[in-house]
Amino acid sequence: MAEDGHIQQLSGLKLLHLLASKSFKHIGMAHIFWVEDQYHWIDKIKPVLERADFGDGTVANKVSIHRFVESACQAINHDKNLPDIVILDANMNGNDDAGFKISKLVAKKWSQIPVIYLSEHSGTGIEQKAFEQTQAQDFIAKHQQNIEKVICWRIRALLRQQALNLQMEKQKQQGFRVSENSLISGDLVIDLITWNVYWHHIKLMNPTNSKRPLTPMPRKILRYLVESSPRAITTSQMAQKLDNEQFSYDNYRQHIKVLRQSFEQAAEAAGSESFKVLTQSGKGIVTFGDDGAYCWIK
Repeated sequence: MAEDGHIQQLSGLKLLHLLASKSFKHIGMAHIFWVEDQYHWIDKIKPVLERADFGDGTVANKVSIHRFVESACQAINHDKNLPDIVILDANMNGNDDAGFKISKLVAKKWSQIPVIYLSEHSGTGIEQKAFEQTQAQDFIAKHQQNIEKVICWRIRALLRQQALNLQMEKQKQQGFRVSENSLISGDLVIDLITWNVYWHHIKLMNPTNSKRPLTPMPRKILRYLVESSPRAITTSQMAQKLDNEQFSYDNYRQHIKVLRQSFEQAAEAAGSESFKVLTQSGKGIVTFGDDGAYCWIK
């Protein structure tokens, strides 16, 4: 989504990715649990992981290193601070099953944590076993160009997916549904299939009867405002979009009033900032100039 406030019409998949990028910002400092027995890989990659930006601008990550199976298993059994991601070496100290033993424990104790294998045995039966018998989300070959960058790219992608899963679960619990064809602008979502409108995951309702949905006209007007954002729409332009020659400024103003009241109701229900205060700060549904125009500013 463009930073200038433009809104896009999004397919379900694109919308989910956008929601993921929004929720991804809350991760903060990433905690990486890494099991690796070879010092030269630790020395090469650990400083990069500690300084990597995994999506929120933070460049001070925690990397917990375990060089032995026993210490890794002990930490998994007793550490109350869950990591954001687990990196495993499949073969440790000549034991091809070392990483798999740890992986089984991770699946039992930290089932929601993504697992990456970082191994010298890519393309072998060890990689096949990792995918078929463990919860591995990725298997990265150590001996490749720019391995430090590659592992950061893969971690970032998995953390983004993890954030998406959390966001969708939260929405599911709140009864919030993202349709196959929606508009999204900040905390506003318009479902173009059902015409339902959500503000901070709360469905906008008729302000005079909270048990009834908004009437169609305010929702249409809101859609056109959002699609045109940040450009304002005058009364005559809105009349044209609505294909209604009788549409007047008084009509426009009344529908905007209804929308603002409905947003205010939703904001109260969500426990978020007052929509009236938001509008006064130049966001939301904003009056533009003296020509009977309004615009949507996220």
